[in-house]
Amino acid sequence: MYQRLLIKRMIEDVFIFPFILIGRLAAMIRPLKKEYRVFFFFPFYHTGGAEKVHAQVANATGGNDCIIFFTKRSADDRFLDDFRKSGCNIKDISKFTDNKWLYFLNLFYRGLITGYINKQHQKPIVFNGQCNFGYKISPWIKKNVPQLELIHSLNTFSYIRIPFLPFINRTVMISQKRVGDHKELYTRYKIPTTLLEKIIHIPNAIKLPGKPFTKDDKTFTVLYVGRGTEEKRVKLVAETAKQLYDKKENVEFEIMGDVSGAINKSAYPFIKFYDNIGDENTIGDIYSKAHILILTSTTEGFPMVIMEAMAHGCVILSTAVGDIPYHVKNKENGFLFSNTENEISIINEAIEKISWLKNNRYELKRMAENNISYANHNFGIERFNKNYQDLFSSIKS
Repeated sequence: MYQRLLIKRMIEDVFIFPFILIGRLAAMIRPLKKEYRVFFFFPFYHTGGAEKVHAQVANATGGNDCIIFFTKRSADDRFLDDFRKSGCNIKDISKFTDNKWLYFLNLFYRGLITGYINKQHQKPIVFNGQCNFGYKISPWIKKNVPQLELIHSLNTFSYIRIPFLPFINRTVMISQKRVGDHKELYTRYKIPTTLLEKIIHIPNAIKLPGKPFTKDDKTFTVLYVGRGTEEKRVKLVAETAKQLYDKKENVEFEIMGDVSGAINKSAYPFIKFYDNIGDENTIGDIYSKAHILILTSTTEGFPMVIMEAMAHGCVILSTAVGDIPYHVKNKENGFLFSNTENEISIINEAIEKISWLKNNRYELKRMAENNISYANHNFGIERFNKNYQDLFSSIKS
């Protein structure tokens, strides 16, 4: 399987080669004004956990001697300012690389940008944050230029990247569970073990709350944070809210994030919808007032929202997917649903656990304090920054 994918990629490269040559010629005619230490390739800067992590990587390792290329059209500009804070030069080339009607421009840009990279006197680092364009240019980059990739989960990129693995020097994965999943994938596809040895684990991190907060004992709030994409199953959160509302349990539900494509907001007037919020202080205040964070996803790596919620003293109620079971333990700092697939069972268990926590405030407070302590010991951004800085230093040398 692996060998067939390599052969298929090499055949495709033969047809792409003329566009690469034209792009290389353009790079010679109009070179970059300066050389760069790191070339970052990210698809988006819109709202999303992956985008937040990518901005953190850029801030940890970037600077005014680095450049970021965004290659896909972003739905909003939620994290654009976070990328700008890195000091990197930012180029959004999505109008050229994300246009199916002018696909030849994508091929041209592969030659143009690899021409820039290969022409440098200073050997740069190439960093690919789950960016399809970043994989497609990897065969055209000089072998002595180190290439790094960041993988968030087991998803389509896990398969897209296979023909390009020989060009990747290090693979960063954020989830211990996903490292194991990829080991199984490598075995199934008969990928050489030398490529497996390139995988390293660097967990995500957050900026811990900088101000004290207290929970209101007179209210009880369940919070969902995230998008309305299919795997999130936010409809289960809405149905849980509806059934508790019908039972007059006096539980408030809030949803932070754009879920307009998943549920009809007008059908749930008892849920408070925030949509996307860009202000970190406002986000922190919403977390601080919530008592429970609920997630009903079919798949995850380890969500940033769980880290943020734990740091703000929220008890976690979640499906047991990805790395979540490594950090959330039943009755210690939250509850894991016993079933990931059965949606009725998830709703019933959510109602049961929410009602129990609402009526057992001592247990709620104990688990919340456990989460604050755990987050302070495990999720600080300083460790994340050092891990990436050390990786860049080692790969450069």
